[in-house]
Amino acid sequence: MNELALRYVGRFATTRAKLRSYLARKISERGWEGASEPDFTQIADRFAELGYVNDEAFALAKSRSLSARGYGKRRLLDALHAAGVNEDESVSARGLADEEAVVAALRFAKRRRFGPFAPSVEKQTTTREKALAAMVRAGHGYRIAQAILALDSANDANIDQVLEKLTFNCA
Repeated sequence: MNELALRYVGRFATTRAKLRSYLARKISERGWEGASEPDFTQIADRFAELGYVNDEAFALAKSRSLSARGYGKRRLLDALHAAGVNEDESVSARGLADEEAVVAALRFAKRRRFGPFAPSVEKQTTTREKALAAMVRAGHGYRIAQAILALDSANDANIDQVLEKLTFNCA
C-alpha cells in the first residue's frame, strides 16, 4: 500500500484528500487480501508529516497556475474544493487570487480578445453579454468583468494605466 501511495505522490502534485481517494479506488479495483482495509487517512496524514503531500503548497501552486492562465478566484475556490483543500490551508492561495484578480481578468480578456483587446470595436449587446458571461464563468467578479469590457482600447504601452484604473474602481 505504501509503495502505491509513494508512486502516486512521486508522479503527481496532490492533496491528502486526493491521495485517500486514489488509494480507495485502487483497493476497490484490485481487491485487498488483508484482514481489514488499510486506514487511508493514516497513510495520507503520514505522507503529509513526511512532506510528500502539502495541501497548502498545492493550493498556492494552483492559485498561481490559474491566475497565470487568466482565471479568477471563484474558479480557484472550485478547484480547491474539488481537491479537498480546507479553508485553513488555502488562506495564502485565496490572498494571492485577490491580489491577482485584475491582472488575471486582463489576461483572460486579452487571450479571448474581449473588450479592449477585441480586433474590432463592436458595441452589440449580445457580443458584450457573451463576453461578460465567459468572464464570469472563468471565475472573475461581475464588477471587474464589466469594467474591463467597458474599456475602449488597451495596448502594452497603457496597460499600467488600465490596471490602476481597474484596481481603483473595482477594489
